Amino acid sequence: MKDPVNSDTTKASRILKPRRLALLGTVAALGVAMLAASPASTHFGVSSLISPAQAAESATTPPGFGDLVSKVKPAVISVRVKIDQDNDKSAMLQQNRMDQDEDSPFDQFSRQFGFRGPGGMNGMPRQHHQMITGEGSGFFISADGYAVTNNHVVDHAESVQVTMDDGTIYTAKVVGTDPKTDLALIKVDGKKDFPFVKFSDQKPRIGDWVVAVGNPFGLGGTVTAGIVSASGRDIGNGPYDDFIQIDAPINKGNSGGPAFDMNGNVIGVNTAIYSPSGGSVGIGFDIPASTAKLVVAQLKDKGAVTRGWLGVQVQPVTAEIADSLGLKAARGAIVDNPQDGSPAAKAGIEAGDVITAVNGTAIKDSRDLARTIAGLAPGTSVKLDVVHKGDSKTVTLALGELPNERQAKADDGKMQQTPGTPRLGLSLAPAGEVQGAGQKGVVVTEVDPQGPAAQRGIQTGDVILNVGGKPVANVGEVRSELAQAKSSGKNSVLLQVKNAEATRFVAVPLA
Repeated sequence: MKDPVNSDTTKASRILKPRRLALLGTVAALGVAMLAASPASTHFGVSSLISPAQAAESATTPPGFGDLVSKVKPAVISVRVKIDQDNDKSAMLQQNRMDQDEDSPFDQFSRQFGFRGPGGMNGMPRQHHQMITGEGSGFFISADGYAVTNNHVVDHAESVQVTMDDGTIYTAKVVGTDPKTDLALIKVDGKKDFPFVKFSDQKPRIGDWVVAVGNPFGLGGTVTAGIVSASGRDIGNGPYDDFIQIDAPINKGNSGGPAFDMNGNVIGVNTAIYSPSGGSVGIGFDIPASTAKLVVAQLKDKGAVTRGWLGVQVQPVTAEIADSLGLKAARGAIVDNPQDGSPAAKAGIEAGDVITAVNGTAIKDSRDLARTIAGLAPGTSVKLDVVHKGDSKTVTLALGELPNERQAKADDGKMQQTPGTPRLGLSLAPAGEVQGAGQKGVVVTEVDPQGPAAQRGIQTGDVILNVGGKPVANVGEVRSELAQAKSSGKNSVLLQVKNAEATRFVAVPLA
């Protein structure tokens, strides 16, 4: 029999269709045999080929998401804000967000995701004085009118209006915002019977169904479905990145909208998309429910979020750093510099220490440490497992409160991994001679651009404080420590490097 597939059909279709025809042919032949064997049989006898298990599975398979959507959709709202451009200089920042170019693949937050308004995406000319209008999504979490949305949706808003699924409009007030996680809590007063949804207590599994509800393009409540694609995503927004990735299509105006599991519980808050083209390509990012619950609870109680503060600048332990320190695995966070007067400094944590666990839970890297500490309240007593100069110890301390002007710094650790030589490719001079008496370390006066140190980001003017854990004051001491590291069988040597911005550790290969 000639295959009816035309020449434009894809190769996959050409392969699958004969198989499907073969299967149907088998079923038809069996049906004929049954009819011939039993004259009383009808054409419905073919259904007996389906096993009881298959029939039961077919009967329990949901036909769609209609029941789920009808239950949760009334709690999802459109959030509309107005910002007086002349009243707040920050409004210009909000306007600039709407005017971001589309060269960056990560259209984080409102770049290609949350807002639409005059002078921005729709290309209308700007006026000398105007009200910027933005629109996103949100959802009620209580019957008395508390609702969650994104911080970037309501940031610097002069007024906030929410529109219910049935078209009813209410005025809302901003209770509190948290820019670090891009979450905000708003409140509609005057009613005690708003439809609401709850956050899920379970972490979603990769592959679970997810239903996103929002207000894309201001069209009103819109539903899309997909699966959970990944978790723990870091999109470069900050040290607390821990996004759920979903493939349910989400577009402009979905910012702050909920993503539901099949039980109707919120697993995440739609926040960002990956979009080279400016539209949804099926890669969206949600703030996890576990994070949202903690943040929203603090916003409701205090109107702001306080976070635990350790007071260290840290970076990941790379394979080279692990080798130079004699560690068995490249895990944990190495301390670049404890801040003066911080809880870590008071507890005796020093530069070069590696924090491997918090309260007995292993720390994967510097971002994991930042998220873990930030999730604890100031004043909380914590136990840190620390590797100090090759020895393991436990340090107990009370966390401070993260000052508003400080940011928890977690280096991305993206260092090139090209082979190097024992020669660093540096010209050095004692810091005391170059920078004045009392200065420690050796100053980098010249850098070979092809040398291993340059490939690790060391620049002219940097100060090397120690090599292999030993303080250095002159070129001879640097050479001695390099020789010692090589003779001990290490493949790399750890340098503590200081510049105008920070102190960090750099592992330079020796092999």
